Parts: sequence; structure tokens; C-alpha cells
Amino acid sequence: MAIAADMLKATEAAVVAHVPLRDVNRAIDERILPDGFFTVEGGRHVLPSGCTLISFYFASANHLTSEGRLFAIREAGARLHKFRNLDPTALIKEDWMVQDDFLTIDLAPFVRRTTERMDRLAAARALVTTDPDVLGGRPVIRGTRIPVYDVAASVAAELPTDRILAAYPALDADKIELAALYAKANPARGRPRLNDELPEGAFIIADRRVPRGRKAG
Repeated sequence: MAIAADMLKATEAAVVAHVPLRDVNRAIDERILPDGFFTVEGGRHVLPSGCTLISFYFASANHLTSEGRLFAIREAGARLHKFRNLDPTALIKEDWMVQDDFLTIDLAPFVRRTTERMDRLAAARALVTTDPDVLGGRPVIRGTRIPVYDVAASVAAELPTDRILAAYPALDADKIELAALYAKANPARGRPRLNDELPEGAFIIADRRVPRGRKAG
């Protein structure tokens, strides 16, 4: 049986597979993923290698029938399952061609892309730290007091990178991208916490208060 500690949360799997969260849930609910690639005990979790199969199934929907995609998943899944954590060195040496009569399917591009995204997720995890003595335990960029979700909110608001860098001089473009990736893989729950303290390295660009309009009587 797969162990959740070796697996990705559903939100993380969605990032690595590069699909919406609903597709990860569908892959589990509809048994698109073979047994052993996921668990629902203690929450939904997916093996990193299972993200390759999820990515393939939904990305190839316009080119292959459901039966053809499931066939490829069954064939490749038996080999892919032994690479529980998508070890890049071993994966590169493996042949990911699947043959079904006249149809040949190559899963190598999906293996490569999910491996690359898994590496980025690992980098995002390493970038973030929590400490009860720092901003009440909020996730921050390692070595700073910059809240990860504040940076991610700026990215989600489509602020230009140079503007974000101006607000957070301690960061660089790569750290901004990783912060946004971390937040996507680990969505914040509940309402944002109010905090009057500026993160380390940040400064106020503008301080203008807009009065609230009165409600119509």
C-alpha cells in the first residue's frame, strides 16, 4: 500500500501534473489512476509518478479515445510505479513507448515535464519555512520575514515582476516564481491574517486611504 508520507497532496499533484485540482480528484474518483498510485486515507494523496499518468490522460484527450489513454496508463503504470519519487537519472534511461497494434504512444515527454515540475515544487518547499517566533508562524521566505502568501498575492494580481522586486528587494525573480508555486500547491485556508508589521525588506509605495461610500438609505 502507498504511504501518504511519500506522496503529494491533491493540490500539489495538480501543480506537478499541470491540471486543475478537479482533474486530480476525477483521476481518483473514476479510477483513472491504477491502484497503488493514490490513497484516500487521511486525505487524498498521489504518488509523484502518478502525476505523469494524470498529465497524459487529460493532455491527450483531443487525440486519443478514453480506452486508448487507459490502455497506455495500464501499460506504463506497471513500469512507472517502481519510480515512486520520479528519480530523474533512472527515468531518463527507461523506455516509455507503449505499443497497441498500429498505435504507438510515447509517454517520455510527460515523464520529463512532470519530473521538472516536481523539481520546482521541491525547490519551492525548500524556499519556505515557518517559525512560531516569526510572524506568528506564517510561512515566510527562508532567511527573511517576507510572507509567502503576500508575494503570491502580488503575482496573482498580475503585478509586474519589477514592481514586486521593488517592494521586496531581498527577493529575485526565481524566488517570486517559487513563492507563487508554493502558494498554488498549498492554498491558504481561512481569511488572511491582519498584520501591521511590514515584512523585512519591504517599504510602502503609496499610502492613500479611500473613504467608504455611504449605503443608500
